[in-house]
Amino acid sequence: MKKILSAFLLLYFALSFSQEKKPTFWQDIQNFKKTDQENPPPKDAILLIGSSSFTKWTDVASYFPDKTIINRGFGGSRLTDLNDFADDLLSPYQPKQIIIYCGENDFADNHDLKAKVVVKRFKAFYQKIRERFPNIEVDYISIKYSPSREMLWPQMKGANKKIAAFMKKEPNAEFIDITKVMEDSSGNVRKDLFVEDMLHITPEGYEIWAKVMKPYMK
Repeated sequence: MKKILSAFLLLYFALSFSQEKKPTFWQDIQNFKKTDQENPPPKDAILLIGSSSFTKWTDVASYFPDKTIINRGFGGSRLTDLNDFADDLLSPYQPKQIIIYCGENDFADNHDLKAKVVVKRFKAFYQKIRERFPNIEVDYISIKYSPSREMLWPQMKGANKKIAAFMKKEPNAEFIDITKVMEDSSGNVRKDLFVEDMLHITPEGYEIWAKVMKPYMK
């Protein structure tokens, strides 16, 4: 009886470990890999990496018809996730430029998070990029001030300021500020540029982003 019980327990634990929950966004990364297998990514493209503001920009190529774009945004991702999956996000590609939009969800995930922590996370990912691509252009789009996350704006503004200062000192690097163009004449965030959830942006919002981004794009 004891042998049967022992065998049962061993089988139970083996099944438990084999069904261990995959890391968050694991499936998104597998989907990227499948896409790359079916359609090998072009060289010298502009690689977009980040969270849902990129994920939902499904027609991004139409905004930049003269550019080759690879969009690897995955919704809900944080800078911690970009660091965790850095090899999967970078190794399959040979881009001439990388543009990042990420950091907003880091604050949303932890309302007490300090700006310096998010900046540290970004610098860690930036370093991983430079280890693989020392000379390409790397740009960071400022964290947008989503109306649904107004309570987090002070930390976000602090992170934007620190990342802008960091990028200014780095070669082949730029901070792309989209916050000013998303304001009205009174300096208030334009809510009409956001969809109903007051988090994600409208096609007009993306048009504004595209106009700001174009001068930076290779």
